[in-house]
Amino acid sequence: MPELPEVETVSRGLNQLTLQQPIMGGDVVLKRTLAYPISVAEFWQGIEGVKIERWQRRGKYLLAKLVNSSSQDGGWLGVHLRMTGQLLWVKQQESLQKHTRIRLFFPQKQELRFVDIRTFGKFWFVPPGIAPEKIITGLQKLGPEPFSQQFSQSYFQDKLRSSRRQIKTLLLDQGIVAGIGNIYADEALFKSGIKPESLSANLTDNQINKLHSAIIEVLQTAVDKGGTTFSDFLNLLGVSGNYGDAAWVYGRKGEPCRVCGTSIVKIKLGGRSAHFCPHCQK
Repeated sequence: MPELPEVETVSRGLNQLTLQQPIMGGDVVLKRTLAYPISVAEFWQGIEGVKIERWQRRGKYLLAKLVNSSSQDGGWLGVHLRMTGQLLWVKQQESLQKHTRIRLFFPQKQELRFVDIRTFGKFWFVPPGIAPEKIITGLQKLGPEPFSQQFSQSYFQDKLRSSRRQIKTLLLDQGIVAGIGNIYADEALFKSGIKPESLSANLTDNQINKLHSAIIEVLQTAVDKGGTTFSDFLNLLGVSGNYGDAAWVYGRKGEPCRVCGTSIVKIKLGGRSAHFCPHCQK
């Protein structure tokens, strides 16, 4: 699943390519991709003719602020890529990818195309005057952004001290901190020297502070590298992310640790994989 760096990469690309251009129609190829409204006609009635003022990321969600022809509130367009969703900026005449689900047409025969193999991705149109979280209810459950002031060391310490969950499982909880998934949880735990099975409440203040810093560092590095491509992720122009080549532990089972040479181990925790170095992480 695309995580914060991948979604941030897409958001930045969308802000470079799609702003101040009217949505001139399109095609809902797979109706169930629409989370709201469920009516295809109502969806087009809401977004056709409006312009995108800006894109922003919240956790793993993409949100586009829309404005009408009078530069007044046009509502919001929400997108969640889920497991395998991709947004591609292409020419309309380009052959459709097999798993194309939604097409948005723009001037000069450009198109924003949503491709999703697993069909879990979703689109929302939020009408003018309504806050996005009223319709996209998953936004209500998100914790602070890792790069925000709200994600402070004291906040993080309080959350970990009060939890008996294994630290890897806790980091995947979007209500604790928004945007972290399997890849960057593993990477941050390696950078802070903490085993994924460690109980959150048993970590020392020093360990928690190291992990807090590692989360921010790892995510920023991944954003700078355009995210990670291990399977499906591509940016808007179809280019893979580069972080995977520099990953410390994720996806490197059996390979030597980049620090000590010990073989990287992969285990299962709560139904999710976890990669770590048994020598560097205690």
